[in-house]
Parts: sequence; structure tokens; C-alpha cells
Amino acid sequence: MHIHFGNERWNQAAAFALRYEVFVLEQEISLHDEFDKLDTIDRYCFVAYEGTLAIATIRYQNKDNRTIQPDRFCVRKDYRNRGIGKKLLLLLEDQARNDGYKCSMLSAEKTALPFYKSLHYSVNSEEYLEDGIVCVEMIKKLSS
Repeated sequence: MHIHFGNERWNQAAAFALRYEVFVLEQEISLHDEFDKLDTIDRYCFVAYEGTLAIATIRYQNKDNRTIQPDRFCVRKDYRNRGIGKKLLLLLEDQARNDGYKCSMLSAEKTALPFYKSLHYSVNSEEYLEDGIVCVEMIKKLSS
């Protein structure tokens, strides 16, 4: 497995294909909701590859100049529970620290709460629906 961080079109295409598979086909989120105005040509993302197959991705975006907002995070179904998601999110947090961010804030599907809590995220909101899925906002302070 290797992980690439960048905004090259080939890397974005791999991330989009995986997001389509996981969010649109598997979770039945609409195309219009999944692919939004933040999917710009200059948007960076992390993509984990097994050979040429994209197996996990996460979009790198900021909420403000102090807060990174990891988004569109998914792992291919047959690669889950192998630590790939954890590795990807920790790499994103390292990149965010290097870029000067102090906090990470994300929208978490309720079913993923144990995963995020294991990485020291805490619930920061009431439950809400996002694209038809029950979510909560979670937050983590990024220390050096």
C-alpha cells in the first residue's frame, strides 16, 4: 500500500471513483449531494492505493485558518477494519499540524463514533441528518 497526497487530476479521479462506489452506490447518497462545490481542481486529497486500486480517501479542506475539516472520508468495503482509515486520518492530522492548523473538526456518521473516539475526537453537537445519514460534529485539538 502507498498513500499519495495531492491535487493531480489522476489522484482526484481515483478519489472520486472510490467516493462514488462507497457513498453513492453503497450508502445511496445522491450524486448531487456527494460531489459538491468543494470538489475543485485545486482541492487536495489523500488517497491510499493497493497497486493502482484506490482503497481509501479523505478530502483535505479547512474550515477556517485554525481548523482543518477532514471530509469525504471512506475506505473500500473489502479493505475496512485493517487500520487503513486510521493511518489516513493520522497522516491528514500530521499534514494539518505542519500547515499550522490547531484543531480538527469533522462530521461523523453515528456508526463511526467508536472509530473517531479511539483517535481522541469528542462529540461537539447534537445529532443531525447529513445526506440522509445520522451524524454528529466531532472535534480534536491538534497538539504538536
